[in-house]
Amino acid sequence: MTSALVFGGSGQIGAALLERLRGAGWNVHALSRQPRDDTTGVRWLHGDFAHMPPLPDAVDAIFSCGPLDQFARWHVQAGIRCPRVVAFGSTSVHVKQDSGDAGERDVARRLREAEALLFAVGQERGVAATVLRPTLVYGAGRDATLTRIARMARRFGRFALPGGADGLRQPVHVEDLADAALAAAPLPATHGRAYDLPGGETLPYREMIRRVLACQSPPLRLHALPMPLFRALLAAARARGIARDLTDDAIARMRDDLTFDAEPARRDFGYAPRAFAPDARMFGES
Repeated sequence: MTSALVFGGSGQIGAALLERLRGAGWNVHALSRQPRDDTTGVRWLHGDFAHMPPLPDAVDAIFSCGPLDQFARWHVQAGIRCPRVVAFGSTSVHVKQDSGDAGERDVARRLREAEALLFAVGQERGVAATVLRPTLVYGAGRDATLTRIARMARRFGRFALPGGADGLRQPVHVEDLADAALAAAPLPATHGRAYDLPGGETLPYREMIRRVLACQSPPLRLHALPMPLFRALLAAARARGIARDLTDDAIARMRDDLTFDAEPARRDFGYAPRAFAPDARMFGES
């Protein structure tokens, strides 16, 4: 494989993947909503799924690092010749399917339907598709969970969690995800399969947040609060426009174990993610 089309190349996973593709000598076309200057090995295309620019007639592989549902709908009608697709989804397809929040259930439904569509189209056209489902992503200072928590903690000088927030988590670094996509691409064993991609360490939610706060400069304190007090503080924060997207179901999940099996990915393409050892640069602090 020598040529690729990358969707979401300016995103946190996509940017790491582009570096690896360039380093491996690939010729890459990457799509971005904002105009970007070409670099060695990467030609930037200006557009999005609603306003697609002219694309190459054929590439060896397509990598999707953005919204899976939008990519799957585009792929149905895409005329580009390509035998290989590697697309990122999310373990939210498992986690949120039974959520009490309608918006979260819709996320899971769209992910599930997008995966099914991608595999169906691939089977019909003879395109080998693989879906990679990350868990909780970090590492580029652009994620919506740990980086947001770090920024909020820096703003207030501390952070609070409800008592019992000890459900297990497996945060995964963006660079390990980029390595996974590149490793899976040439291997027939990954064709027609979806893989959960957890990080290399399983730890309680509270410990995960403690490490994020401990690596800040100066280190920040973590407080465990009784649930009634936590909810009262959260209500006050929401009234000020803070943490409005922290739903009751998201709070409840802090006590749930959300763990996934990396063994299929290890077996089929040597997936070997790192343990969770954060530093401040991973959360937007230099």
